[in-house]
Amino acid sequence: MADSFPCYLVHEESGRKVASVRQITRDDLPQGEVLIRVAYSSLNYKDALAATGHPGVVKRLPHVPGIDAAGTVEQSATEQFKPGEQVIVTGYELGATHWGGYSRYIRVPADWVVPLPEGLSPFESMALGTAGFTAAQCVLALLEHGLQPADGEVVVTGATGGVGSLSVALLAKQGISVTAVTGKPHEREFLEQLGAHEIVGREAVDDTSGNPLLPARWAGAVDTVGGSVLSTLLRSTGHRGCVAACGLVAGDELRLTVYPFILRGVTLAGIDSAHCPMDRRLEIWSKLAGPWKLDQLTALVKTISLSELDREIRTILAGGQRGRVVVEPVES
Repeated sequence: MADSFPCYLVHEESGRKVASVRQITRDDLPQGEVLIRVAYSSLNYKDALAATGHPGVVKRLPHVPGIDAAGTVEQSATEQFKPGEQVIVTGYELGATHWGGYSRYIRVPADWVVPLPEGLSPFESMALGTAGFTAAQCVLALLEHGLQPADGEVVVTGATGGVGSLSVALLAKQGISVTAVTGKPHEREFLEQLGAHEIVGREAVDDTSGNPLLPARWAGAVDTVGGSVLSTLLRSTGHRGCVAACGLVAGDELRLTVYPFILRGVTLAGIDSAHCPMDRRLEIWSKLAGPWKLDQLTALVKTISLSELDREIRTILAGGQRGRVVVEPVES
């Protein structure tokens, strides 16, 4: 039980928050019914915030980030899971108030654990991770609202990021025409490979005129950035359209009137992944492993070790992420 293993630990040194690869033991892990040997985790924007000790994510130090994990049950105190079973954990408090997936082992409550769905490998599940799970929730919200391919163009913001790129691919898989928004015009070929019909710059969806309504342009939208962009999308979505919102990197305020809602019947669907109910969670993972499984996953993914996390965290915080980053909890 005393054997050590690596983790990416955020801690304090001389009054500063720092992160480094450290050795810990199973005895250091928090309480929980299920001990999992982690094969892969992934890098999300929330992980990058946790790695800097952001107080909105991390309540106390030391802390291990990683809101996603896939691996094999090592020990279980419940009949629900057996040693040797492959499982995934995404969301809940993993990597936030609870030590997360940037570690060879995690220990978590049993009701956070999802059996790895047939059709997905542990690596593929983390190529998706919370980003793919969030993207799938956004797409499902639009489809359940009644969106059909014939309704017109759907816009996706932050299209080269994790949630954005997977949203583009998932919408295209449903036969929906997608306009991808990015500040990186050099990524046109990448977005076209994912299925984007059109690529536009951020200025196309960032109207600061204050007009309560804009010309109707979109049948629906997936917004990963928030702020004035989300306001613009709501004001430019057509009659009975739906906007799924899941991010706030461009701001947490929403400045607009009620006109999009009462004159066009636009719906704003908020997407929360961390505490998604288990029945819905299982439904979404089943789709991602089956009818919604993406052929482009390998083109989206970069795999790194724990010691390479610092570089990728700086990249994602600077808005430079392209696709997905899978983390293998080993030292390089």
